[in-house]
Amino acid sequence: MNHLTDKNILLGVTGGIAAYKSAELIRALKKLGAHVQVITTPAAESFITPLTLQALSGNPVRNSLLDPSAEAGMGHIELARWADLIVVAPASADFLARLVHGFANDLLSTVCLAATCPIAVAPAMNQAMWHNPVTQSNMAKIAAFPHILVCGPAAGEQACGDVGYGRMEEPCDIAAFITRYFTPRHAPQQLAGQHVVISAGPTREAIDPVRYLSNESSGKMGYALAQAALDAGATVTLISGPSALTPPAACTTVNVVSAQQMHSACLAAAATADVFIGAAAVADFRPAHQQEQKIKKGRSASMHIELIKNPDIIADVAQLTPKPCVVGFAAETQNVEQYALGKLQAKNLDAIIANDVSDKNIGFNSDQNAVSIITHQGTHRIAQNHKHAIATSIIHHISQLQASH
Repeated sequence: MNHLTDKNILLGVTGGIAAYKSAELIRALKKLGAHVQVITTPAAESFITPLTLQALSGNPVRNSLLDPSAEAGMGHIELARWADLIVVAPASADFLARLVHGFANDLLSTVCLAATCPIAVAPAMNQAMWHNPVTQSNMAKIAAFPHILVCGPAAGEQACGDVGYGRMEEPCDIAAFITRYFTPRHAPQQLAGQHVVISAGPTREAIDPVRYLSNESSGKMGYALAQAALDAGATVTLISGPSALTPPAACTTVNVVSAQQMHSACLAAAATADVFIGAAAVADFRPAHQQEQKIKKGRSASMHIELIKNPDIIADVAQLTPKPCVVGFAAETQNVEQYALGKLQAKNLDAIIANDVSDKNIGFNSDQNAVSIITHQGTHRIAQNHKHAIATSIIHHISQLQASH
């Protein structure tokens, strides 16, 4: 069941470079079955046009507090009554300050003051503005209001070149946040009482103090699985390689860098796990010798690095006694299901999730994925969708597998 079907979402767009992401958020919400209306602030229209937002939402964009064409000239009351949830994304520092102090000097702030439904805000601003004590004081006050929900911000590179917290969460993550809000609290807790351990992200294998071998994994699939497992009632341990993502607050996160560190952390956590999901893209090899100083280019036209195998984490977890339900991932570029089935059998796994990373629209670094869940009983294919939706489907199948484990 889609919990956004026929829900009325009022999207507020404030001024900021992240306003371009609001267009993708509208598409995601509409795809999930929601009705969307948009309010823009004057500053927002410097970054994205009302025509774009109107075309995507299918409704006229509202931007005037005193609009004679609105119902009885009381458009702010009409919109406040219509909404099941107000979402402000991006929510600028200025808007958050006005929200917490109850300002009503434009349409969006007035609707928020008149609304009886909850309000969700997705902060977006420069990292220095986010860390400013005034902003943090405002956010502490917002957190005290039970009707205001906060999604983000995320950490990463910003438009100005700074790196840190302040980025608006990605549209798919905000859509998932909204979906979780509307998911009935009595929804089946398929993994209630279960300890789920999930590895995520890449590993880095040092060549010298400044260089390393790694891969394109962002950690998005593993982090989405962690949230889906939490939603299913599990206690979650997330073992993450280097990633710019913010882990779900409710899980225990162990940060590692190398494959050997991930191996140690995974085996330690898996000793008490009911389910282990190896979603990390672990380097198969590492340099045999890590140089203590930076390697100089010199005059040679080539350089040779001897590589040795890293430990096979998923295979070693599958040898534990007692053995948890072990689910691996197979990121392949050809013969995807064939190679995945071979790994399932050779490594004593209970299931393996296969995906084609040669397709740049899915897999590494993408918000989308399409996978095949392969067990000893057969194969279930999941069509391309947001990774959060894919993760929910995977966790559902794992819960069924765990029940018979």
